[in-house]
This record gives sequence, structure tokens and C-alpha cells, in this order.
Amino acid sequence: MKIDIFNHIFPKVYFDKMMEVAPNHKDMGKRVRGVPVLYDLEARFRVMDQFDDYAQVICLGAPPLEVLAGPEVTPELAKIANDGMADYVTKYPDRFPGFVASMPMNNPDAALDEIDRAIKDLRAVGVQFFSNVKGAPLDLPELKPLFEKMAGYDLPIWIHPARGANFPDYLTEEKSKYEIWFVFGWPYETSVAMARLVFGGYFDQFPNLKIITHHMGGMIPYFEGRVGTSWDQLGTRTSDEDYTVILKQLKKPHLEYFKGFYADTALFGASSATKCGLEFFGVDHVLFASDCPFDPEKGPGYIRETIKIIENLQISEADRHKIYEGNARKLLRI
Repeated sequence: MKIDIFNHIFPKVYFDKMMEVAPNHKDMGKRVRGVPVLYDLEARFRVMDQFDDYAQVICLGAPPLEVLAGPEVTPELAKIANDGMADYVTKYPDRFPGFVASMPMNNPDAALDEIDRAIKDLRAVGVQFFSNVKGAPLDLPELKPLFEKMAGYDLPIWIHPARGANFPDYLTEEKSKYEIWFVFGWPYETSVAMARLVFGGYFDQFPNLKIITHHMGGMIPYFEGRVGTSWDQLGTRTSDEDYTVILKQLKKPHLEYFKGFYADTALFGASSATKCGLEFFGVDHVLFASDCPFDPEKGPGYIRETIKIIENLQISEADRHKIYEGNARKLLRI
């Protein structure tokens, strides 16, 4: 069995509500409105049926709830989305063995309640946080209870990058050009979120915290040398704050925390990047994912290419089994 752990979907009831709340949302809003596999189940099944012994863990796609509406509306959006995904899991358990719940991150109190409801009542296998909350970092004090709660459940947090064209490439400009905000901005977003959690001491405070990073941990594996040696000198380049105490406060060398994240194989068919990430995170922390349906073929292309890459990895069949399903079954308890 191949359990694809990071796939985006819009239950029809949620898609209709999203179009009511934010019908003209730009950038990623424009993108998702043009991908029928996101909201048309029959179209998705036609994609999935091209692969044997294949199932998807589903979650919402971008844009994040909090960029669609204010804190008075997002709790309802989250409930509609999570109820819809739970319904798909109940109706099609062979296709969808689990779903990842979405949270109204601009309403932390409601998000705490929704975590409990999604996991206890709907049997979600984890939750999805985007890499920022409408531009605010994930390590804000008011968001920390969400991480504590997930550590208590011993279920993972999926971190998905988020950035729009309104985040400029240069300080002198008003917006990002050429979709740089997406191609380079998203891996950067993932990496920044990881660093903030590491140096914020989250893994020392919550030892059971488990986080799955999209796209094989963003930039981190490729920049292992900089992550390791450059941050060994943390504080030597900063004049207005004393960062030198941070490494002393961590219970382990900082690079070990970065290696402790989980990462998926959704790399758009990049073989060398897959090998790099596998070497960095280790086979026990890598899970099969394709990012369906965001590819030029609107579904099957990235699935096909990712499977091909995993099949060609010079690893044992036991390790291949871990990537395809073993790690997912253990981590998500499915």
C-alpha cells in the first residue's frame, strides 16, 4: 500500500462556502479555482484509479482560512471543512484512510476547541498549520497552547508554507514578481517556521511534539552546512540582542532538532532533492507524499514521478515500505 500523506482537497460544501466568503481571492485563490480535482470527487477518483494500492490522507489546500475571513468567520469555515473531510473518510475509507484538520488560526481559543472536536469526534489524524498566520509567526505566545495540545495528543502537525505576491522580493518594491513568492518564498517560509520553533525551545518544552514539513523540509536539508555551522555561531552577528544564550539553553545541539522534524517527498519530481532530504532526515522521518493535485496534469503527474523516484532509491525494501506506508501508519495511528 502507498499512503500519500499530503494531498489537498476542498469538500464541496466547503468549496461553496469559500466561494461565498471570498469569491475573488487572488494569487492562490485564482490557482485553486482552476483545479477541479480539488473539489470534484469523481475527477479525483479518476486520478487515484491510475495507481494500484494507493490511498490519500487529505487536508485543505491554500489559501489559509485566516486570509479568507476574519476571526468571527473562520471557526465556521474550519468546522465545515473538517466535517466535510471526515465525511469523505467515512464514506471512502479505502481511498481516504484519514484527514488532517484545519484550524481557525486567527482565533486561537476557537482553534483549541476545534482540535478537540476534530480529533475526539471526527477522528482526525492530525492538524494543519500554515507557516504564518496572516503574516504573524507561529511562535506567538497565544498560539503556543495549540502546539502543547497536539503534543498531548501525540499526533502530528502538518506545516504548509504560505506567502503571497504581497510579500515583496525587495524592500523598495510593493510586491513579489514572477511568482518568486511561491517558487522560492514557500521553501523559505517552511524553513523559517522550523527555525522559530527550534530556537523557541518548543521541542524541549513539548517532547512529544511531532511536525511534518511539506516539500521535504523546505531549504533545510540543502543548507545543512549553513544550518549547522552558521548557527553554531548564533549571536556573533547580532548587535541589538544577545542570542548567544539560546544555544546554551537548548538541551541538544540545534541541528538535532532540525533532523527531528518529519518530511514528505512532495518535491515535484526532483530526484536529487529527494536523496538529499532522505539523507538529512533519515528513513524513519520521511513519508510518501505527492501534493496532489497541484501539477500540470492536475493530479497524476507528481504521483507518478514521486513513485518512480522512490522506486529508484538505493535503499532496502524494508526502508521503502517505511516511506510508502510504515511511517505513516505509526505516526498517524492508521
